[in-house]
Amino acid sequence: MTAPGRPRLVVIVGPIAAGKSTLAGEVGRRLRERGESVAVVGLDTVAEMAQPTVDWDWVHEVHAQLVGAWLATAVRTVVAEGPSTPAELDLLMRCVPGDVAVLTVVLVTRYAIALERALQDSARGLSRDPDFLRADHDRFERGRRHLPCDLALDGAVATPSVLAEHVVDTLDSYRR
Repeated sequence: MTAPGRPRLVVIVGPIAAGKSTLAGEVGRRLRERGESVAVVGLDTVAEMAQPTVDWDWVHEVHAQLVGAWLATAVRTVVAEGPSTPAELDLLMRCVPGDVAVLTVVLVTRYAIALERALQDSARGLSRDPDFLRADHDRFERGRRHLPCDLALDGAVATPSVLAEHVVDTLDSYRR
């Protein structure tokens, strides 16, 4: 069991279909295998709670509050995935206590790969539309330079397991 310490937050930021949910789940799994307490908080999971009508502003607010609530518990590490813009990340960070060590991971992938992933996922709705997905990826790229980035990863160059290993290794050595 890992010794208790300062709470940690891993925020996985990226455009739609970059692999944020998959990476978050894999990071959580790896940390749990080491005996750590982990909460994985996915934006899409929060959105599913509001079906069939989703107000994305509300979903981002609830997601941020949920991340903050988990950070107030004895859970050692919270993995939050979902933000894709500086404003969404700012909203999330307003709910993070000051004593939390934060590692921001920016996960990208090329549009063509994201489209292929989205089209293969029958559970996706609007994000399967090529024009919607292109607009999201373009919006992400415009805002990317305004995002904090402690670790940048390309979701298309390695398996989720390898990417998660890199995140966990960085988290272990990260002091902020």
